[in-house]
Parts: sequence; C-alpha cells; structure tokens
Amino acid sequence: MVHLTPYRLGPDAPKFAEVLALLRASFAYMEGRIDPPTSLHRLDQGAIANQAETGEVWCIGTPPVACLFLTPHPDHLYLGKLAVAPDYRHRGFARQLVSLAGARARKRGLGKLMLKTRIELTENQCMFETLGFRLVAKVAHPGYDRPTTCIYEMDIP
Repeated sequence: MVHLTPYRLGPDAPKFAEVLALLRASFAYMEGRIDPPTSLHRLDQGAIANQAETGEVWCIGTPPVACLFLTPHPDHLYLGKLAVAPDYRHRGFARQLVSLAGARARKRGLGKLMLKTRIELTENQCMFETLGFRLVAKVAHPGYDRPTTCIYEMDIP
C-alpha cells in the first residue's frame, strides 16, 4: 500500500537513487518522441541532492511512486520533474503534488506556478490544462527553428 502523504527530501536523504529510478521509469515513454532528448539523461543523484538543497524535492510513497521538484523564482514557483510511476497513474498523485506546489507558492508569497512540457507530449498538455494551467508561450530550444516546449502558468489565489 502506498502512503499518500507527500514528504520533502532533505539534501542528505538516502532516497535519491530511488527518485532517479522513478524519473527514468516515468519518462521512458518520451524516448524517440521528443526532440531534443530529455535533460533527464544528464540528471544524477548529485543533481537531485542539489535540487533538495537549493529548491525542494517532494515524493509520495516508499519507495517513491511520484515526485516533484520545486524551484523558487522572484515571481513564481517552477515545477519540474513531475513524475508518477506508470503503474500508479490516474490515481490523483499529480493533482496532489500540484496542489502541494500551490500551497508552497502561497507560503513563499508567490502568485503563480510555472512549468514546461514538450510540444510533442499532447497528453501532458491536456493534463496540465485539466489541473488549471494555461498555455502562455511556445519556445524553441537553442538551435531549433520550431517550438519544442510549451510554457504553462497557473495563478495562485
């Protein structure tokens, strides 16, 4: 049984290998679908520890079946690496983590959430719109002459 309460990992948490494994399993479906390839290939346990120190890393489950990275900016809280293990999708974990992100933004006095998803991942775009995000821009990675990324925002009351 999965414990549903999100918990925050500190920079010395012993779970970074498990988080990395979750991310790799959760993002595997993107292989061959997105161009350029995901930045996940450059992510390692040290980078996750750094994220836990400079931002926030939240998980659900032991071992983690869902996770989210949060990075504060002056006018928004950025959501990165939102992942739910394939066998645990459609159970509300993404919604729960986005709700938690909203609470964290309010606590920091930030009025909006921001995230990015790839142009090819239309199912992700639909999910984010269902969760209350709105598309604000389409941008290209360096060296590309076409949009590769959608930027979404959500206002936090």
